[in-house]
Amino acid sequence: MPTKRAEAVWNGNLKSGNGTMKVGSGSYEGAYSFATRFEDKSGSNPEELIGAAHAGCFSMALSNELDKAGFTPNSVQTNAEVTINPGAGAITTIKLTSKGNVPNIDNDKFQEIAEAAKKGCPVSKALSGVTIELDATLEN
Repeated sequence: MPTKRAEAVWNGNLKSGNGTMKVGSGSYEGAYSFATRFEDKSGSNPEELIGAAHAGCFSMALSNELDKAGFTPNSVQTNAEVTINPGAGAITTIKLTSKGNVPNIDNDKFQEIAEAAKKGCPVSKALSGVTIELDATLEN
């Protein structure tokens, strides 16, 4: 089974410190700080990376579920909004907004498959303690 790696370094205290995160493949490395995480300053943060991972995983899962059901998608595009409550120290909600361009499928079937993909996506499973919302739109 594949094992993926990432690393992070943090320097200093929480409020005035800073750090870097990078993925094992070398395809991403970025700086982060308290301000980029909790004050919407420019730069990366762990929640943004979780959102990217979830959006990518869901797009692949939905494409796979559609294909298994006999519908070949032209494309699936997903955005993720990750909400963190700093006071609680917890990610509270992830909203996935997905658009699928899928020929020869009706909206009811698309919605059914999208919900199954949300439940079956490995990142959704890993984040099962978080409320995951889905807004899936069929575009033909």
